[in-house]
Amino acid sequence: MKHLLKLMDLTEKEICEILNTADQLKYEKRNKIPHHILEGKTLGMIFEKSSTRTRVSFEVGMYDLGGAALFLSSRDLQIGRGEPVEDTARVLSRYLDGIMIRTFDQEEVEALAAVGSIPVINGLTDYCHPCQVLADLMTIREHKGTTKGLKLCYIGDGNNMTNSLIVGGIKMGMSVSVACPKGYEPDEKIMKWAESTGSFVCTDDVLEAAKDADVLYTDVWASMGQEGEAEERKKIFSGYQINSEVMAVADKEAMVLHCLPAHREEEITAEVFEAHAEEIFDQAENRLHAQKAVLVKCLA
Repeated sequence: MKHLLKLMDLTEKEICEILNTADQLKYEKRNKIPHHILEGKTLGMIFEKSSTRTRVSFEVGMYDLGGAALFLSSRDLQIGRGEPVEDTARVLSRYLDGIMIRTFDQEEVEALAAVGSIPVINGLTDYCHPCQVLADLMTIREHKGTTKGLKLCYIGDGNNMTNSLIVGGIKMGMSVSVACPKGYEPDEKIMKWAESTGSFVCTDDVLEAAKDADVLYTDVWASMGQEGEAEERKKIFSGYQINSEVMAVADKEAMVLHCLPAHREEEITAEVFEAHAEEIFDQAENRLHAQKAVLVKCLA
């Protein structure tokens, strides 16, 4: 695997290989078994969007794997002062073994990969969030034993998380339902792909989408860059919440996931969040292990 730009680029087999590697690395981490697979390797981490889990998990991940990670803020790079991304790619390719970038435009990530000569990992764009969904799939397998035949229901904004969940869920044999207000649907091309490839429904009816779901998932109503819309979005999304009513129509053994940070009493009630906190924080932990697996696949 040369890059991780979006999940659409990966086959089911490649996703399974990443998840199996993540399971092994998690076992070794918890049992204090050294795994310095990337000794001597260096990862540059470009952040044009702030982060908690992405920065810490990649930095710790490279340390665990025996390599080194450099935090590169857009404020500190010439890319933040107008240097073309293609020139940045050429320069960093001569210094580093890999790049992780967390930014706004998917085109920037694709350009880095096209021009540079080293692996590029998408840490998040406005279009997709592949690293998060690999951790999500890992967590579902841990708690359910498999992904195949399960129903995944996402409730909320049709954002980058939704786009990647649809792709990852269907590629791994899940049926996917999405509940979002009209006008806030996921990417149209991804929905068309999902309808033609697997079992997929997008509706504005939360209870219809959540019926018999094995996995319920939500995200904040206003993502980074949408802070100015927060109050308006609270009104639009007020009915798009995981709460006791939604849990009642889902499968009685349904698990709940949230990519964090969570705004309790907005997209999820405090009661539901705390009842499923173990699953949610397993999911957060698995960002570390899934991303280490991606690093191994790309850089080893």
